[in-house]
Amino acid sequence: MPALAALLLSYRVVLRQLTSVARIIALTLLALVSTVAAFALGRADADLEAAVRLISALGFAVVIPVVSLVFGGAAIGDLRDDKTLVYLWLRPMDRWPIVVGAFLAAVTLTAPITLIPVVLAAVLTGAGGGIVPGTIIAGIVAVVAYCAVFTLLGVWLRKVIVWGLAYILIWEGFIALGGAGVARFAIRKYTRSILVDRTRVDLDLADFSTPVGIIVPLVVAVVALAVASWRLSNQDID
Repeated sequence: MPALAALLLSYRVVLRQLTSVARIIALTLLALVSTVAAFALGRADADLEAAVRLISALGFAVVIPVVSLVFGGAAIGDLRDDKTLVYLWLRPMDRWPIVVGAFLAAVTLTAPITLIPVVLAAVLTGAGGGIVPGTIIAGIVAVVAYCAVFTLLGVWLRKVIVWGLAYILIWEGFIALGGAGVARFAIRKYTRSILVDRTRVDLDLADFSTPVGIIVPLVVAVVALAVASWRLSNQDID
């Protein structure tokens, strides 16, 4: 099967698998927490620093990574768990289109559910100072990077939600705050750096320039998808 046809087939299958009304409603409500909080902050005439900290703490530390985990981890993980991955596996196609198609399906659902509320939150703070473009750029980078990493975890591990939450809450939320060296292995450091670079608000461990904040997570995304493709090609599917 040609690679493009295989990719489109995988994309359609995974997108249909991921599209659950209950899941979408629940995650949208989670994302709207940032919007409501930003609206309240804007009504209180908070300054730019408070607005940036809110977007960083809710949008980039909770909303985007958690929603990306749910869709990215399930993109292939759900197919494997309910024994339907074998139907794609047995088709005469390369393995990388399955991974890329699954990743694109996860991004398709994650992007609107997260970016619209988080960017709207940046607008509603009324802070100005580059917070809206910074949020847009950092948000897109975060969605791509997290979805790719969690797609890899969905290929490699079972109970991906547990491992993904451990990464989000323990590694990024606690261990990565221990120093600049460790923080280099946290996607959040790069997205926060983009926001800081655009707004000039000082956040801890967010000292990269915008180009570095964009390039490194995108490279991580490509590597994650490559490793996921290799792993899928070298594991047994039942």
